[in-house]
Amino acid sequence: MPISQLYTDKISLIKTNGTRVDNIKCSVQSNQIFLDVFNTPIEPKDIVIRKMSNGVEETFLVIDPNFYEEFHGLKAHYQMKVKKLGLPEAKQAIQNITYHISGNNARVNNNSTDNSTNTVTYNSEVEEHINMLRSEINRTISNDNDKKSSLEIVDAIEIQFKADKPSKTVVSTLINALPAIGSIASIGSFLIAYLSS
Repeated sequence: MPISQLYTDKISLIKTNGTRVDNIKCSVQSNQIFLDVFNTPIEPKDIVIRKMSNGVEETFLVIDPNFYEEFHGLKAHYQMKVKKLGLPEAKQAIQNITYHISGNNARVNNNSTDNSTNTVTYNSEVEEHINMLRSEINRTISNDNDKKSSLEIVDAIEIQFKADKPSKTVVSTLINALPAIGSIASIGSFLIAYLSS
């Protein structure tokens, strides 16, 4: 009889990075879980949730995944060593999953529906002045190294303006690092004044 016929339980796997895989067929024992290999690797500190037919959930912490390669007709599989968590421990383990997100409109929906509307405001007047700054640097600076470093400074200024809360101090410091040429200085003054408004 294939071992997979003993897989009468279904679990959800929650990775430490927040990825969740549901409906994994397996066999749950008191401190071990047996299952065939699937496309998500299992690692120590992953969380396993078993929902039983009576509606009760059990939560386990993966201690050792114990992966076994295919051998004498047995498929590659896991014989995970797990620790059953009590309710307070289970809630704590699930709450400790860390999500790293960044950028405009970045979000995480963990088992929920997203009905939000996000708006990114990047002032067109600011964008126009940053483009003018690049244009003036290309027009007025002839040394390639100076031009390259000045354009990198403009990129850093643009990143500041695209942030949720641009730092006036950082923008001022960056603008002061640009060559003190009349047109470049006046565009820089506008950008600093914009942050003061």
